[in-house]
Amino acid sequence: MENEAGALSRVAGLFSARGYNIESLSVAPTEDPTLSRMTLVTNGPDEIVEQITKQLNKLIEVVKLADLSSEGYVERELMLVKVRAAGKDREEMKRLADIFRGNIIDVTNELYTIELTGTRSKLDGFLQALDRNLILEIARTGVSGLSRGERVLKL
Repeated sequence: MENEAGALSRVAGLFSARGYNIESLSVAPTEDPTLSRMTLVTNGPDEIVEQITKQLNKLIEVVKLADLSSEGYVERELMLVKVRAAGKDREEMKRLADIFRGNIIDVTNELYTIELTGTRSKLDGFLQALDRNLILEIARTGVSGLSRGERVLKL
């Protein structure tokens, strides 16, 4: 999409006006500073997803649209989790972070902040493995994705 003020607002407005839900949204400039790549995750029946695609293609700011779910793709998301890590919980948190290939990026006497990257299911799995009472705060970036192989989104 075009990298200009208001472009994201118009996409979000399209979703809210039609009652569609955005599960995840990630936007950043590309190798071309006049363009941004938006990775948007939504769900619903095929007819609704097709309708969303058609509506997005009508927006002037949308330069090109690709439905990654219809082909092979790679996805990653970043999550930061602040957890209680005192006493017996301290070693368990380190062990869980290691199992999920996370990094402990901030440490106090009582807390760890853990950084994880991976698919949504991996990050969700990490959260399910934690005792909910130990989670203090979570921040997730939303999914970013690219097509697998030689396929490239070019204009």
